[in-house]
Amino acid sequence: MDNLVYLCVPIILVMVHVIGQFIVERLRNLPPTPFPALPVVGHLYLLLRKQQPFHKTLYEVGKKYGRVLFLRFGSRPVLLVSCPSAAEECFTKNDVVFANRPRLLVGKYLGYNYTSLPTSSYGERWRNLRRISTMEVLSSHRIQQLAEIRAEEVKALICSIFRRDHKKEEVELKPWLHDFTFNVMSRMIFGRKYYGENVENWEAAKLFQDISKDQIRVIPKANVLDFLPFMRWFGFGDIEEALMSIFEKRDKFMQNVIDEQRIMNADSSDRCSPSGGAPPKLTTKTVLDVLLELQADEPQFYTDQTIRDLLLVLLQAGSDTSAVTLEWAFSYMLDNPHVWKKAQADIDKHVGHNRLVDESDLPELPYIRCIVNETLRMHPAAPLLVPHFSSQDCTVAGFRIPRGTILVVNAWGIHHDPTVWEDPEVFNPDRFQGGNNLINGCRFMPFGSGRRKCPGENLAIRVLELAVASLLQCFDWERPGGDNTTTAESEGTGGFTISAMTNPLRVKCYPRPITHHLLS
Repeated sequence: MDNLVYLCVPIILVMVHVIGQFIVERLRNLPPTPFPALPVVGHLYLLLRKQQPFHKTLYEVGKKYGRVLFLRFGSRPVLLVSCPSAAEECFTKNDVVFANRPRLLVGKYLGYNYTSLPTSSYGERWRNLRRISTMEVLSSHRIQQLAEIRAEEVKALICSIFRRDHKKEEVELKPWLHDFTFNVMSRMIFGRKYYGENVENWEAAKLFQDISKDQIRVIPKANVLDFLPFMRWFGFGDIEEALMSIFEKRDKFMQNVIDEQRIMNADSSDRCSPSGGAPPKLTTKTVLDVLLELQADEPQFYTDQTIRDLLLVLLQAGSDTSAVTLEWAFSYMLDNPHVWKKAQADIDKHVGHNRLVDESDLPELPYIRCIVNETLRMHPAAPLLVPHFSSQDCTVAGFRIPRGTILVVNAWGIHHDPTVWEDPEVFNPDRFQGGNNLINGCRFMPFGSGRRKCPGENLAIRVLELAVASLLQCFDWERPGGDNTTTAESEGTGGFTISAMTNPLRVKCYPRPITHHLLS
């Protein structure tokens, strides 16, 4: 009998805790919350019971319990938003409140260095970095100045595919797309490339590739520790040490790049002086060149650490996401041949057969934008966007949201909501034709919304459109063996990571007659 009492006491205590917490949350006018919230893990058990991406599981949870939910991921309170009206309220009325980022290990070690910042990451430093990004680095003028780099890299991509095509075999598309998007960003930022042919410094390129692979391996485990710190005792104890090691190698690499560029700029200035002989040929300034010029005027603000952090965020945010989006675009077009054939017809009509498509042609090719938008709707690169963090109490959809709550907006769920989109599971670029109203508000937000919206949206759209148009102009496409099934998403992917495919897309492509002429 005594043993039975001892066994029942812990169960009773857990039940009292769960029920008491549920009642308290209702009294505090918090949003609906699934019952129960278990001790230690909270609602994370809802994500682990199905073998599918997190954003899809959270979408199902939202459909069952409510579009605005209050969850607990471990010990952390989370506001899950899965409807455009509540998302718009977060990013307009409460934009300043949610203009912060939660303290996560990846942000601490691999993003901006939070160690010198207060709990709220939204402040004067962030506003200055945002101003630099939008006005100096990613302005329309700066992007246009670097158009030649994108044109050269897309032609290099076409040449690589063309040479490989002579083997008449199926190939994996992702490596080509990754090399293309990464080289575009690295050349715009540093003035050098790290993948493919004509890489000047193979040792530096190999080092950077190894750092990138280490990040991909470690980041998912770091996400687990953010919400379940006790997992340090179960094989995750070395994650912070691994992150710090990557952080140190990455910063050392970036500092070498900055120092080398500073020396090159100084040598160039010397040659331009009266005693230095003939001035060198002028070249387009890279992003790093612009930041070093700003550093010369305001060294106390444009420190090397600030430049490193900003350049790394630009590089990481602009390369893998674009490659994944391009892979999804071609996967869906291969499932729907009428789509890419219609796009090809538009390109042939407006560009002709005597030259490669150029960025200046894109406004005359609106269907390419429709394909890109529909791909971003079906598969936003960050399905749950980047998490936000409330700096004070606020109200969303009539519910009280306490300070210190992580905001998770399920962009994938909103993009696939049948009450928002007609036939949301059907890939239909035509839905965006003449429908600018479809991309207004928060019903379509692959780049986020509010003051934390991705400042590189304009650049990303240009890169995606140019790549899609160029590859369709030069090649015909098909799946090997006539397979007509879109590749599924990897289990456990998405969420705070990139929405990747379970199996890389394999294709067969055939040069069109125009390709032989243009590349001869």
